[in-house]
Amino acid sequence: MPKRAIIIGAGPAGLTAALEFLRKTDVQPIVLEASQEIGGISRTIRYKGNRMDIGGHRFFSKSDRVMQWWMELMPPAETGDIAISYQGQQRVVEVPDDIHEEPPLRGLGPLTHEPEQEEPDEEPAEHTVVVEAPIAPESDDLVMLIRPRKSRIYYLRKFFDYPIKLTGNTIKNLGPVRMVKIGASYVMSRVRPIKEEKSLEDFLINRFGRELYLTFFKSYTEKVWGTPCDKISAEWGAQRIKGLSLTTALKHFVRKTFTRSKPKVEGAKDDVAQKGTDTSLIERFLYPKFGPGQLWEHVAEKVIAMGGEIHMGLKVEGIEATGNVVTSVEAVTESGERVSFSGDYFLSTMPMRDLVRAMRVDVPGNVREVAEGLEYRDFITVGVLANKLDVTESDRTLIKDTWIYIQEPDVLLGRLQIFNNWSPYMVADPSKVWIGLEYFCYETDALWKMPDEELKQFAAKELEKIGILHTAEVLDAHVVRVPKTYPAYFGSYDRFDELRTWTDGFENLFLVGRNGMHKYNNQDHSMLTAMAVVDGIAAGGVDKSTLWSINTEQEYHEEKSKKG
Repeated sequence: MPKRAIIIGAGPAGLTAALEFLRKTDVQPIVLEASQEIGGISRTIRYKGNRMDIGGHRFFSKSDRVMQWWMELMPPAETGDIAISYQGQQRVVEVPDDIHEEPPLRGLGPLTHEPEQEEPDEEPAEHTVVVEAPIAPESDDLVMLIRPRKSRIYYLRKFFDYPIKLTGNTIKNLGPVRMVKIGASYVMSRVRPIKEEKSLEDFLINRFGRELYLTFFKSYTEKVWGTPCDKISAEWGAQRIKGLSLTTALKHFVRKTFTRSKPKVEGAKDDVAQKGTDTSLIERFLYPKFGPGQLWEHVAEKVIAMGGEIHMGLKVEGIEATGNVVTSVEAVTESGERVSFSGDYFLSTMPMRDLVRAMRVDVPGNVREVAEGLEYRDFITVGVLANKLDVTESDRTLIKDTWIYIQEPDVLLGRLQIFNNWSPYMVADPSKVWIGLEYFCYETDALWKMPDEELKQFAAKELEKIGILHTAEVLDAHVVRVPKTYPAYFGSYDRFDELRTWTDGFENLFLVGRNGMHKYNNQDHSMLTAMAVVDGIAAGGVDKSTLWSINTEQEYHEEKSKKG
């Protein structure tokens, strides 16, 4: 009888593990999903022919393996001047050695950061990903589109580059009076720094000055994370804004302003990596034709076709163990029926707090205390269908942004997606504008509990208040609530090692994915954690320390090995 892997959760990590087991081992994966939807927070929401992407998922990774994995399943569409070259029956996609990602912890420092180092005399050597895949996709719909990327900040009812850069547009938007205040407060922070940095507020003021902190950091950080900056530890900022300061940004501005741009690498204009362009901005990215959930639904179909099982509507509430070996899990159906699944390996993507609650063993008091103290930030997206927006491009067409960070302190809105620009197939009627208003909150907040119809009106009025949309142009709306979207680094997180050490003690239990590891992983990081577990099992043993070192800063082991 083949060995079985019980996988809790049908999100990116769980489904990646399931497919990898089937491709590389004789282990049969059994996936248990509490909801009726595939893809976790990477699912695609459908509403009256329109589609919503929860949080926005660009398909771009520094991991060769992840890029290849995606494109084997959904090859890039062949549309004109795209970034794909062909070598026989292979697709070759070039990616840069180092790319800028959206900050893992959004709101903590919108200024772009580049390490202080001399500009290289030559462009870095090309880095290519060779994807073994048929030239033709499985169907015309199972393709990745190559989409232009544009993100901006909306503040003072004006658009700023994202991440913020010291450019002429930035200086013009802020105005001379504010710029003088920013400069003076920065000088003061250097002359009289806060001697003992006790909070994130102290940390940021020391590096940017009080005025810039108040302008671009305070309100947005608190909007995203729901915690005052003076209540967040300085160490938290130090871990996530390494080496970043206004001095660094100024040096970068001067260098870029007075240094002649180097010519592009020959042929680079047709490269999805854009070798000859500033790597702080990836201008194009891959995106499934019908949103991120399309890929994960395709993966689920393959898992079932290859002999795996996926059970929907089963919430795991009990985990049995003998000594340090997990033996089975008990799940509850939506009708209340209890079902038990035994296995040889157990992979969990469920929130760690829920995992500990489900463990039917003696849990040490300190471990339970840490688990119960973990905090999560919840998420609401309000999809709004409208005739038009008040903000447009200079030619009066729809703005080209994929998402816009709303840093206006007088609204709760955190970010705005324009689904038309992610993929034209996300909107049923291309003459309309289909947008997603994103709110960060807690399940205990009044916003979370607000009735749907009231929330739709509230969201539309916020857009009108900041000059983006007239409520009269709204045609329809849809509300989606997603609990525990963002694992937070507050609460008991400073004692997280106590919890990790205990869970790691179960030799056949492996925590993967964002909530499974309580790490703000991007989609590709979650996939890599699952791949690492399957690789280890196939090789005869999993190194859990390696698993935990796959982090939220895109520093993959494969990248380090290339440079080593």
